[in-house]
Amino acid sequence: MHWRRWRSQARTRIAATGPLQSLTIAELRLSEQPLTIDPHPHRRVRAWVRFGETPARVEAIVARWTPDAVGIRFTIGGASHRCWVWLGAVETI
Repeated sequence: MHWRRWRSQARTRIAATGPLQSLTIAELRLSEQPLTIDPHPHRRVRAWVRFGETPARVEAIVARWTPDAVGIRFTIGGASHRCWVWLGAVETI
């Protein structure tokens, strides 16, 4: 099996293990920090996310950010996902 297809199938199985985790409002501190929203998101990144307790590394698009966190969107198995992750969980590709 081609490795990309295998990785895609593995991510689809991981996504089924639990709900996608995201940073909380308290963690984001949006009332205390500036928020930038990209009107035309296009910056590609790799980011660590969690479905339930299971971590997965995904390719995503940066949609918004604060000094500490990044709001990303990505697709797994045809399903679109959005969440906030810590800045340290993101790598530009």
